[in-house]
Amino acid sequence: MKKIILHTAVAGSFTLLMTITALGGGFQLNEHGARAMAQGGAFAARATDPSAIYFNPAGLGFQHGTQVYLGATFIMPKVSFFGPLQDNVNTETKMVDQTFTPINAYVTYQVTDNIHVGFGVNNPFGLGTKWPDGWSGKFISNEVDLKSFFFTPTVAYKFSDQFSLGVGMNYVTGNVTIKRTVSDPFDPHANIDLELSGTGAGFNVGALYKFTNELSVGASYRSSVKIDASGTATFTPNRSVYPAGDASSSLELPATGFLGIAYAPMEHLSLEADYQYIGWSSFKDLTITFKKDNSQTVSPKDYQNTYILRVGGEYTWNDFQFRAGYLYDHSPVLTAYVEPLLPDANRNGANLGVGYQFTKELSVDVAYMFLKFDQRKVTGTAVNFDGTYNANANLFSVDLGYNF
Repeated sequence: MKKIILHTAVAGSFTLLMTITALGGGFQLNEHGARAMAQGGAFAARATDPSAIYFNPAGLGFQHGTQVYLGATFIMPKVSFFGPLQDNVNTETKMVDQTFTPINAYVTYQVTDNIHVGFGVNNPFGLGTKWPDGWSGKFISNEVDLKSFFFTPTVAYKFSDQFSLGVGMNYVTGNVTIKRTVSDPFDPHANIDLELSGTGAGFNVGALYKFTNELSVGASYRSSVKIDASGTATFTPNRSVYPAGDASSSLELPATGFLGIAYAPMEHLSLEADYQYIGWSSFKDLTITFKKDNSQTVSPKDYQNTYILRVGGEYTWNDFQFRAGYLYDHSPVLTAYVEPLLPDANRNGANLGVGYQFTKELSVDVAYMFLKFDQRKVTGTAVNFDGTYNANANLFSVDLGYNF
């Protein structure tokens, strides 16, 4: 009986661990270039800098020469939880403050008048959570840290001055660590440290059409990526009743797509509106295999397809470009699956930014976003940890560009 209790607790830990890598709202990152971020991420119908490798690879077809675009985003979330209601408690617990720094790096090269190639590295999934030591949700999660890297070689072909197509490959690597207290009635101080890593591959494709110099439309699609992950569970203290050792799983990161329209109503001003689709309906459940006894656990998730609405614009004045944007990000997580590991909710983002052209070759872009999560009160959760979550985040981004 004791072994069954412990095995069930650990199986739940692995389920939560893999969930963090697969959430379209909370841990999907869309800030992959300061210029685009400042415009709410509405960029697929223009894609006028090397971050087109992410937003719409067809945009490379309308760029010139050799370009390098490098930067990072500084993400500072704040989260508080009131509860748990199961214990008739409504005490506030604040998540430990952390700063996360996803990167973006792109290099593009114009081979001929019509053929353009590029290579990009970014972090579409990441971040983490850390709660105070000994808090009431310690049996669900104490600390999580996730890192992923997408390596994306890309090629674009410009068929005419109006139309371009682009395609690319995504090679994905990632690793995640989770630390929590084991729900073991025989040892209330036992802890588990889980580490998993894996790789996968996918593709992306895009098209961009310019009806006139003022009006353009763009669409892009990024395929789902199946991640085969393996790793190790370490217990402190370590005892034979724990299923320590190797574990494995697989999951499918969702397919995503952009559809955008851009219009320049006057000289030096461009505006864009985008719809981003995220296909999380593919993530219905998760199966974990433990090598020690070759057992499996299956956890239902029932995630929903979701979307992000984006609008933004850019005004050029001499060597400056002033930018602003807004986004609405709809969470894919149903109430039953909201938990301290990912206190997700619908969110609104307000964006501002500026670009400056130092020389003909050298430029800098900076951006700021305030992301406000809707307050989310959850009851009847699968992890039996009900209460109210409040969250917001400040994001700062900077990129340097150089054209040869």
